[in-house]
Amino acid sequence: MKKVLILGGGFAGVQTAIELQKSKNFDVTLVSDRDFLFVYPISIWIPVHELTYENAQIKLADIQIKHGFKLIIDKVIRINAAENTVTFEKQLLSYNYLIVAFGSGKMQPKGVEHTSTICGQPLQTKQFREKLDDLVTKGNGKIAIGFGGNPKDKSAVRGGPAFELMFNINHYLKKKGIRKNFQLTMFAPMTEPGARMGKNALKAMSKMFASQNIKSHYGKKITEFVEDGIIFEDNSKLESDLTMFIAAGAGSPLLKNSDLPLSDAGFVKINDYNQVEEFPNVFAIGDAAAYEGPEWKAKQGHIAEVMGRNAAYNIIQIENGSDKRKGYQAHLNILCVMDMGDGAAFVYRDRKREILIPMPVVGHWLKQAWGKYARMTKVGKFPRLPNM
Repeated sequence: MKKVLILGGGFAGVQTAIELQKSKNFDVTLVSDRDFLFVYPISIWIPVHELTYENAQIKLADIQIKHGFKLIIDKVIRINAAENTVTFEKQLLSYNYLIVAFGSGKMQPKGVEHTSTICGQPLQTKQFREKLDDLVTKGNGKIAIGFGGNPKDKSAVRGGPAFELMFNINHYLKKKGIRKNFQLTMFAPMTEPGARMGKNALKAMSKMFASQNIKSHYGKKITEFVEDGIIFEDNSKLESDLTMFIAAGAGSPLLKNSDLPLSDAGFVKINDYNQVEEFPNVFAIGDAAAYEGPEWKAKQGHIAEVMGRNAAYNIIQIENGSDKRKGYQAHLNILCVMDMGDGAAFVYRDRKREILIPMPVVGHWLKQAWGKYARMTKVGKFPRLPNM
């Protein structure tokens, strides 16, 4: 049987392992540097105590037991595509097909150590919760929440979770009866952060901010972060007792030790079939890959899963001697249930449509239900619905 080596235990890597294992024609091994899949879309509730850190995790061993692929916990050191091998901390493994799915690195603006984040290493979300707890105990303060962009790859941005976290903190403070004691400010270097979701979503967001007394600080480049705030290019300062910042994605440092072709931003270059043309037995999916497509494209978890399914399908077709292939670009869209703590908004955009549907109260319940659905389907306790 041909050996397929999958690097990364996130949505992209896990989905590929599941799909390939279904065929029963491959020796599938998934390697991850942590023993759980972290469900980032619902981790916005960890800081406001609607979800525990542990319940945002799905043990990879539970997924592996259900689906039958091999699982190794180890850390990638170097990819040797010309030799069909990967060097890990503990071993050297060979492959017939390689799937690069270990996500991206993060840009490192000056002073970023003075910030917290919810889109970095999973433990950082728990650490942010502890800092927010301290500020809530104090009873007042200034909270700044923002995100950055990568000028070399505009798809490598995570703005949605920042907006969701802001709305959830706003709701959380209201429930505690101390919202009036806090200044909440959203910041970003773009003049219209969130514009990739579409004009309707942008207008709705602005109205929501105004109605909830959430301030905004947009359109100025960030010079550095300091202990008590953010310094911008015009030397202005946004004071903050607690800063949550989601840095833009950048190519993983692990790729610098590889011989794979990289984009200017450091992501793996692929064709529409997620295939590395210089090494046709290597595929890159999810945040590790350099996306092509419309200006508003963004890296999201559901696209990563599409890429995983497509990569598995394309490998199976190659082995079957078929010319059939599935590409990811036809599936590019923005899809988000933007949670607000007491409701949500359904946001969708593709090449033809821009949709925003307010979902008071029920939207929050739907996103909670999705979180449970994601956990149960991965471990086989609930059947996966078509296209979900």
